[in-house]
Amino acid sequence: MRVLVVGGSGLLGGEVCRRAVGLGWSVVGTCHSGEVAAPGVVVRRLDVTDRAAVRELVTEVRPDAVVSTPYRYDDWTVTADGAAYVAVAAAQVGARLVHLSSDALHAGRPTPYADDDPPSPVNAYGAAKAAAETAVRAIDPGAVLVRTSLILGEGSKQIQLCRDALAGRVTLFTDMIRCPVDVTDLADAVLELVDGDHAGPLNVAGTDAVSRAELGLLVAERFGLDAAGLKTTTSAAAGQAGPTEVRLDCTRAAGLLRTRLRGVRELLAH
Repeated sequence: MRVLVVGGSGLLGGEVCRRAVGLGWSVVGTCHSGEVAAPGVVVRRLDVTDRAAVRELVTEVRPDAVVSTPYRYDDWTVTADGAAYVAVAAAQVGARLVHLSSDALHAGRPTPYADDDPPSPVNAYGAAKAAAETAVRAIDPGAVLVRTSLILGEGSKQIQLCRDALAGRVTLFTDMIRCPVDVTDLADAVLELVDGDHAGPLNVAGTDAVSRAELGLLVAERFGLDAAGLKTTTSAAAGQAGPTEVRLDCTRAAGLLRTRLRGVRELLAH
């Protein structure tokens, strides 16, 4: 299997690269400004907003599969346009495409979202992720769109955010609920999907739904940090525009995948 991981310098992309090498696959990982810290990976620089460069690289590598992970929270061209350029290039060489999407494309509600619930974005990032899905599905109906949640692991921005909140430097929301997933679980799931034939959206996240504030308390307990300084508020009080309660129903993924998607309470248990 020859796989191209677009965004190989990111937390998830790097883990996908490492684990794909461990499977004996031939792996090319791209990066823009960072580095791909995965031995055995052929590293190539790529700006996903450069349509011609994306097409040239994919045509050169001619992968069996492409894992598309890049995003930038405040940059539509990376998150939406870049995803479309990767999808077009992958389709042109007949590569299997696994596109990483996000729970951020949902508005939030008390009941869980099914795999095929349509996007309902309420901020610019959610709209960019929704647009990316729309483009990918139009370009390649056989692609799988992995809708995931907060990604945890060594070097995770989410863990660092919790540490900052425990130190009183930032504030965590009590009403922003997500289903955090471990980066190794997610990477294994992605590689299973690379080697499978599932098409369309698929929720792939952890089994526990927790608020960001609850996540902060779990991080404090896991790392022996003092939770007394944890700063919390609500997104409404902070004037934060974005989805609140977003629970992903991962029943289909649980039946489809061998990988067990662990909940955050298990992940952060002592």
